[in-house]
Amino acid sequence: MTNVIGAAYTAKKISPMLAAADMEVTIAFYEEVLGFSVYLKSAEYSILQRDGHTIHFMKAASQHVMDCVRGHTEIYIEVSGIRELWEHVKAFQGKYQIRELFEREYGMTEFHIHDPNGCLVFVGESTADLKRNS
Repeated sequence: MTNVIGAAYTAKKISPMLAAADMEVTIAFYEEVLGFSVYLKSAEYSILQRDGHTIHFMKAASQHVMDCVRGHTEIYIEVSGIRELWEHVKAFQGKYQIRELFEREYGMTEFHIHDPNGCLVFVGESTADLKRNS
């Protein structure tokens, strides 16, 4: 199948928009665990950023919304320096559900962590890049 639009536009950035049950708790997680900083903050809508990339959070309209998205939302953050980040994140084991650093069959080294809203955050780096830089 060919791209009907072709080169008519360039996708410059994709930013996930996620539901948050508690904005303060959500912001604290992304700041403390993954090193994001607040770009915009309100009780209803916040934007966190890191290295020019953003994640948007909207206050969930109801508990029903959170029940629907918990366990059904995932994002992938590709990084460089995953070993150093892992050394920081593993201190949060026991507080958050975390799958330790491991290699994937599709060429990425990853760890997984669930945020306070039940979103599964995949964090990965190319295994080939890791081996090249070792």
